[in-house]
Amino acid sequence: MCSLACMAQQERRRAERWVKGWLLSFACVYSAFAHAERVAVDAAYIPLADHYAALVAYERYAADMEYADFRLHRMTNWDVLRAHFFEGKTNLAFAMSPLAMDMFRQQPDFRWVSLMHRDGNALAVNQVIVDALNADDDLQLHQVLESAARSQRNPLRVGLPHLKSTHAVVLYKYLQDHGLGLALSPEQDELFLGVAVAPPKAPLFLHREAVRGVPAAFEQSLPWAHVVESMGYGEAAWYSKDVLPWPNGHVECIAIAKDTLIANGEPALREVIEAIHRAGDDIEQARKEGGEALDDVVRIVQKHIPEHTREAIIASLDPELAVINYHNLNLDPAGLEFIMRLAVEGGVLDGPIDLEAFADKRFDIHLRDGAKSGH
Repeated sequence: MCSLACMAQQERRRAERWVKGWLLSFACVYSAFAHAERVAVDAAYIPLADHYAALVAYERYAADMEYADFRLHRMTNWDVLRAHFFEGKTNLAFAMSPLAMDMFRQQPDFRWVSLMHRDGNALAVNQVIVDALNADDDLQLHQVLESAARSQRNPLRVGLPHLKSTHAVVLYKYLQDHGLGLALSPEQDELFLGVAVAPPKAPLFLHREAVRGVPAAFEQSLPWAHVVESMGYGEAAWYSKDVLPWPNGHVECIAIAKDTLIANGEPALREVIEAIHRAGDDIEQARKEGGEALDDVVRIVQKHIPEHTREAIIASLDPELAVINYHNLNLDPAGLEFIMRLAVEGGVLDGPIDLEAFADKRFDIHLRDGAKSGH
């Protein structure tokens, strides 16, 4: 028979098991309740350097968010991103500013809440144009492009990620500065024709035309111009920051949020936007430090976008080139108006939008460590 001491010990063990079980149950219920209280922030992105800050924000800060259940949804192209956002499959999207403004004209149920980066586009030309440039050191790029366009029956095709893109605006401005015109449909009579080419297919677009002996170019987001160089298909000819100079860098991709998310989950959205701004500062610090800090950013990017080579990522983030930056991500109405005016002038947009109605400055962020994002 068990002694009184033995019975007491058994009772203590049963009590301990009960307490442990109760605590575990409470923890599970609390965790489920806390998770249920978090607001889903479903963000649509495209695999570009434009959206690297979102990837870093997700990997470094999402797990510790108090209000937001932050999720990333990779889109195959800009039209798919637009459709998912319009249909409510995502409630946050990172979109090129002219595309976002065109979407607002169609369905104004969302607002502009942040920038994603500044600058970041490049014109790459194929080997046919590179050879022509190398053959005569006195010729400038626009002269070679014009000569190549006039020497063929059809307009010289320039790949763009979308016809309603900042890239189209930059290309229009570059050609306009040299007395040349850009068509966005075959019906328009210009020497240069913008055609939609999905960013991952852009390097092969240049190579395929070069194999046929046809000059071609593309204006795309990074890192695709650097991918072209690494593959030997052509060269980066210029960067958008040189065509559209603007304080702190020109506006490009912006974050847009559904009105329903803003109304029902303002703290969650603010938490995500703050994480993106902080991640932008992380990337800027990593590109300065190099070494392990930069390696970690590369690892994060390749986890989500494995087709971006290490070489291309590092080239895009080269602090000496400084061709894309993730600082100053608060709203820049004057910078967006600059893009909008050129977009309307160049036929990229059918008309202007009300930027005051479009912008929601409640989400301007001032980081807690004293570093400011914006202004």
